[in-house]
Amino acid sequence: MADGSQPTPDHPRRGDDEKPSWKVDPAPDGRGGKSNPLMPRNRRGTFIGAIVALLALNFVLALVTGGPADRTRIPYEPFFVDQVRAGNVQEISSRDQTIEGTLKAKATYTPPKGKAKAVDRFTTQVPAFVDTVDLTKLLDDKNVVVNASAADDGRSPLLTLLLGFGPTLLLVGIFVYLARRMSSGGALGGFGRSAARRIKPEDQARVTFDDVAGIDEAENELVEIVDFLKNPKRYQRLGARIPRGVLLYGPPGTGKTLLARAVAGEANAAFFSISASEFVEAIVGVGASRVRDLFKQAKEAAPAIVFVDELDAIGRSRGGPGNFGGGSDEREQTLNQILTEMDGFDPDTSVIVLGATNRPEVLDSALLRPGRFDRRIAVQPPDKTGREAILRIHTRSVPLDESADLGAIAASTPGMSGADLALLVNEAALFAARLDHEKVHQSDFTNAIEKIILGTERAVVMSHTDRERTAYHESGHALVGMLTPGADPVRKISIIPRGQALGVTLSTPEADRYGYEREELLGRIMVALGGRAAERVVYGETTTGAESDIQQLTQIARGMVGRWGMSDAIGPVAVAEGRQDGMLLPGAAPVSEATQRLVDDEVRRIVDEAEHDTVLLLERERPRLEALARALLERETLDQQDAYDIAGVPVPVPAAAEEKPAPAPEPAA
Repeated sequence: MADGSQPTPDHPRRGDDEKPSWKVDPAPDGRGGKSNPLMPRNRRGTFIGAIVALLALNFVLALVTGGPADRTRIPYEPFFVDQVRAGNVQEISSRDQTIEGTLKAKATYTPPKGKAKAVDRFTTQVPAFVDTVDLTKLLDDKNVVVNASAADDGRSPLLTLLLGFGPTLLLVGIFVYLARRMSSGGALGGFGRSAARRIKPEDQARVTFDDVAGIDEAENELVEIVDFLKNPKRYQRLGARIPRGVLLYGPPGTGKTLLARAVAGEANAAFFSISASEFVEAIVGVGASRVRDLFKQAKEAAPAIVFVDELDAIGRSRGGPGNFGGGSDEREQTLNQILTEMDGFDPDTSVIVLGATNRPEVLDSALLRPGRFDRRIAVQPPDKTGREAILRIHTRSVPLDESADLGAIAASTPGMSGADLALLVNEAALFAARLDHEKVHQSDFTNAIEKIILGTERAVVMSHTDRERTAYHESGHALVGMLTPGADPVRKISIIPRGQALGVTLSTPEADRYGYEREELLGRIMVALGGRAAERVVYGETTTGAESDIQQLTQIARGMVGRWGMSDAIGPVAVAEGRQDGMLLPGAAPVSEATQRLVDDEVRRIVDEAEHDTVLLLERERPRLEALARALLERETLDQQDAYDIAGVPVPVPAAAEEKPAPAPEPAA
């Protein structure tokens, strides 16, 4: 339409032979309706009608013939005994004290209260005190036929029907149930049906690109997918076809699932979502059956999007050391079925497969070849501008105080993903509610950042010696960070136990970093060694408190030598231990023993030189170290400004502030 509005059922957008791009379930043209009958509809109706008719006939016959005949209850004495003496009793049957019988000729019985009745079939009760010897002799004299059991068992028609037809009905019901299960999923029953969840716009709030921020590059790549689902003829008339599969890869929490839902929302298409692990079962063949059922549903509901999350669960490279089942392996069969289904798409089939994974390097090369997942989109953590936009989305329903500066929050959270920022906003709102704030303040966001990055405060009773040693340890980290070129600025120092640490020093860069120079990496190693070096300078020995610091600096040093070519002895050669991670990240092959020894020597040299320089720095700046430690013992927590003032070091100025343009000269008078 000219105004760009969405097509409606009354005015669908059509080409020459194009079907409507909207989707209703079922569609007016019959697409999308659910149909998986046990047999053709007319034959199934005839079969069910015949079964119902037979059951009704059995019920009627049981009611007519199954119940005992009506009998008139009469008194034992005098009516019954008089009829015996008169020779009018033809036969009787008895069970316990109950007697039932038939008269030779009808006799009239008049109850004490009521009308007279003509009796031919009767029942009576023998009193317990009556001597039946005389009755037996009398019956024998009158030639009355005597039976040993009652003429009927007294069951009701309903009980007779239940006992007679109950087992048969139960068996018929079981067979019908099994037949329906088999018809809905093949010989495996419901196991073979897809567990994909279909999300419709009316089921929940519709997600569009307005709800996505911070990943503009990935979003722009998917706009073309949306346009194809809306206007397929625009591309088909030029001989173009949309990619059958789009792979979204990146770290966890960056918004891959949200992007897929936004594509479906923008295109107004059916959205099928499933995790790859839901395909695989212990029974071989179930995963392939579920794949077939999923793609069948998607084709019936076209235009549709099939979103497979955690694709690496079934898409791992085949033939690796972890595969022991060969071609019979369930995961491998499932992967083969996905490849077959994607190859079987018609050029005009409006079904697109979106896959998401955190580990693209382990995927099978057959998945990534052209014609399958032939478009790969990296979804990376947002930059500062993107983080601010994400925060604005997550704070739409959060009342913010005037002090809340989302730009400053975005600047202080480098590396956080969209999921991390959503958690940050929620934690800030919880802090505000806990403190009875009417709105969320900047201090609530600061507390939330500290809780997420540093951990929750612990109520640990520390001795004076431990507090003092912790104060010197954290002061060493902070002072080295303040005085070392290339180190990140210190934001906060605390000796309050958080998480598993007895103290923390928070250092974050002024802006997002995408690469580090050798000097900057050496600065990070020295900062990590600062706590251990401070203990050596003050106490002459070290403790176990530097465990995490040692792990961090060792990883950096090994990366410098084996991954980033920052060692003259090794050169620009990847020698770090790495796995063969496929076509997207080849990794490094195993190295010889001599090369590994050289790598270890280089790592040791870098760390030893950094430790020597760090110890010399703290010995030279011992007064500043003592001042920071005393302030920490008094206050327990120091913010950035206080920490730099106590150490006598100027607070670093952000690069953006340093590069402010000079003011324009005033015009001459």
